[in-house]
Amino acid sequence: MLRSPQLIQMKRTATIVVVGGALLAWLAGAATSNRAIVPPPIVQRTPIEMRGEELALEIARLQERLRPTTTPRQPGRNLFSFHAATARAARMAPIAAAPAPAPVEAPPALPALPALKLAGIAEDEGPEGPMRTAVISGQGQLFLVKEGESVLQRYRVTKISADVVELIDLGDNSILRLALR
Repeated sequence: MLRSPQLIQMKRTATIVVVGGALLAWLAGAATSNRAIVPPPIVQRTPIEMRGEELALEIARLQERLRPTTTPRQPGRNLFSFHAATARAARMAPIAAAPAPAPVEAPPALPALPALKLAGIAEDEGPEGPMRTAVISGQGQLFLVKEGESVLQRYRVTKISADVVELIDLGDNSILRLALR
């Protein structure tokens, strides 16, 4: 029996190789299993979910389309300013100035007409035909009148048709017609 350093070295190397191989076999066995791998379940989307996704995509596309790609130009004029119209009229004045007309006396101003509006017409069947009632708004009030009745103590209702009401001015006998809009 030789006890040489080579023999000891060989035993030591063989021990390391055998223990290392056993350790590797043990790790490989722990990393793998004998169970079969189950495929993941396939999720079927319902038609309403698919329509919802299509709708979400369409909404995103439309929102993207609403975003401006260029900055708007500043307008050449202010649409809400009345001063620009007077300046434009001054620029377009004729070259030769016409003589000013002689001042004419204005007729006496009539009292301002109240702003009356026909809001609607109600109709009921009566023994002699339809009985109509006009719904007239003016001066913050609502008037429900029939033919022959007064409105604002200035007008009298003379005729109510299907879509027009005729009023006569009691001051100058002029006729005012209010139509549905």
